[in-house]
Amino acid sequence: MYTLPSKLKLFSIILIVLGLVGITYGFLTTPKTIEDVKKIMAEQEGHNGEGHAVADEEHTANFVDVARGEEGYSEAAMEHATDLKPEGHGATSHEEHVLHQLQTRPWSATFVAAFFFMMIALGVLVFYAIQYASQAGWSPGLYRIMEGITSYLLPGSIIVFLIVVFAGTHFFPWQNEELVAEDKILQVKSGYLNFPFFVIRAVIYLLGWNLYRYFSRKNSLAQAEANNYNSYRKNFKISVLFLIFFIVTEATMSWDWFMSMTPHWYSTLFAWYIFASMFVSAITVLALTTIHLKSRGLIPFVSDKHLHDLAKYMFAFSIFWTYLWFSQFMLIWYANIPEEVTYFIIRIQEYKLLFFGMLILNFVFPILVLMNSDYKRVPWFVVIAAVFILVGHYIDIFLLVMPSTVGHNWHFGIPEIAALLFFMGLFIFIVGRGLGKVSLMPKNDPFIKESENHHF
Repeated sequence: MYTLPSKLKLFSIILIVLGLVGITYGFLTTPKTIEDVKKIMAEQEGHNGEGHAVADEEHTANFVDVARGEEGYSEAAMEHATDLKPEGHGATSHEEHVLHQLQTRPWSATFVAAFFFMMIALGVLVFYAIQYASQAGWSPGLYRIMEGITSYLLPGSIIVFLIVVFAGTHFFPWQNEELVAEDKILQVKSGYLNFPFFVIRAVIYLLGWNLYRYFSRKNSLAQAEANNYNSYRKNFKISVLFLIFFIVTEATMSWDWFMSMTPHWYSTLFAWYIFASMFVSAITVLALTTIHLKSRGLIPFVSDKHLHDLAKYMFAFSIFWTYLWFSQFMLIWYANIPEEVTYFIIRIQEYKLLFFGMLILNFVFPILVLMNSDYKRVPWFVVIAAVFILVGHYIDIFLLVMPSTVGHNWHFGIPEIAALLFFMGLFIFIVGRGLGKVSLMPKNDPFIKESENHHF
């Protein structure tokens, strides 16, 4: 049975404490008034010199040019361009708008890290359900590891739920009643984008995901003590139902929590894109956890062939993510429709290094490291690829949120680092405890012998 090493436990607690202090600092030090913003802007102008105002004007002009397009422009796109903000925030002055963005920054930084670690647990749960629904023979040896990782889902999803519910107009401009009253597009969408229905949907997501995790874990443990396969059959049935439920709720979750941050913009590939990032990150953490447990001699029934298969998933879904990224970007950019391209303009102009750098982290490096079949069985090669993938997909989530909420007033500083440390520490602590509750061998599973003797 696994026990979280004392040093790793202490390390996770230190991360939690440091992260909590940093998150608190981030919220307490945000500017409170327009006068505070003016002081900050004056200091920035002093550091940047006279070229600051010129650059700001050029930046605005670029947005206006793109918003206008070739054959005219929409009011929404023009408002987005001239205010230098995600469409719909409706500030009455530049200073008010900057104040809003700076106050939003700690909310956004916390949400990025909170969702990143929650989506890992959720992605592993989906992978777990797929194994049951497909009656896979290679993976039962990994079931207890998957269950340990998904133990983070309940606290992680509750935290994300609280953030999206209480963030209000920091994230979601459609919650601003005055703005909706002046915006015909948001009025049309108000049947879906309204706060009561938004909260109801979020509650449904959390209940569905966590109830499946609870009952699948319960049946899995019951199977270890049973002399028949009834518990396994129950898991098969509920896994099929869960996957249907997940297909629907993952799509609406991505619309609710991310796409509605810029409610005039939409993409039909968006739900698939977030799923790809979620799934590859989840399998990557599953591979890292497997390597950690194997290095401690706790899972002798898991071989390098299992690691090879996990690395193949990492390789394949890195390509899948890149395919979706390119398809979404290329189609929108080539069509050059003002309401659509503004989503990418701010990411390219203000987040250029991150926007194109994550392509290298999420596609180029995994391809180079994991292309060779033999390397997929070498733990250190898998770890190297895993680091690139996880850093790259954290940046991916960062780019989904920050440009839509804080625009060009972004930095990677104390709030972002603190949130990352806090949720990393919380993830390690909860998953470590989840792994240590029962034996890592799923006894009496009908396919456990096939898993132990896995060949390819």
